[in-house]
Amino acid sequence: MRRAALAAVAVSSVLVVLKATAYIVTGSVAMMASLADSALDLFASSINLFAIRESLTPADREHRFGHGKAEPLAGLAQGAFIAGSATFLIVESIGRIVSPRAIDHAPVGLGVTVFSIAAVLCLVLYQRIAVARTGSIAIRADRMHYFGDLLANAGVALGIALSARFGILIADPIVGLGVAAVLAVSAWSVFRQSYDQLMDRELPDAERERIKEIVLGHPEVRNLHDLRTRAAGIYKFVQLHIELDPAISLTRAHEVSDEVENEILAAFRDAQVIIHQDPAGVERPPLLARS
Repeated sequence: MRRAALAAVAVSSVLVVLKATAYIVTGSVAMMASLADSALDLFASSINLFAIRESLTPADREHRFGHGKAEPLAGLAQGAFIAGSATFLIVESIGRIVSPRAIDHAPVGLGVTVFSIAAVLCLVLYQRIAVARTGSIAIRADRMHYFGDLLANAGVALGIALSARFGILIADPIVGLGVAAVLAVSAWSVFRQSYDQLMDRELPDAERERIKEIVLGHPEVRNLHDLRTRAAGIYKFVQLHIELDPAISLTRAHEVSDEVENEILAAFRDAQVIIHQDPAGVERPPLLARS
């Protein structure tokens, strides 16, 4: 994960420098939108790098469940800054629609945009591999940003070409509005994922059903109940009760629990599993209210 985060910071740093130069030369609002997007990505990727480092820090005496929630906290910050950037671009684009302006030195802008598309495409592919391996919400959020960049850069190229080549000046700010829309959607998606993790939302239904399938697949497990799950960064937390033959020994009950836990861990890497053993068919007393 650290390599993917470092790659994102490096790519976005290069793009910010190139796009800032291109904007100064061309004056294109679409290029300014793309510059703002890349600057935001640099900030977000830097936050991700810090958050990933924190989330991978082992659990300690003050943080018994680890530091995984550093990732969704970073995601909330990203969502807020992305939304602010989208608002700024909307205002700037509307102003440029009201007062259209020709683009200078269009070939410079097009050249920078084509280079940006190639660089971001390579980064997105690399991040896709990292997400598949780790499930990191921070890298997934970054990948969504940069996938939006691909669309935005393609739009920038189109806007510059239509404005400079065919004199359609309104194309440039319209592309700026399109980029703002992409950023707004991305901001909501990142915010939603981060919020769900911070509020300990249950894992997706498909993953919960997979856990039940694994548990009930053990020949000595008669049933399960009180399955509770949540995620924090790349880590998943699973708690459940299994029902076993009341006549088996405590030692065998512990062995069955370990076998079930190992099966869950084989399917869900970086998971933490807690299993309580109950005798099947024995009615449980009601839990005492906690004062």
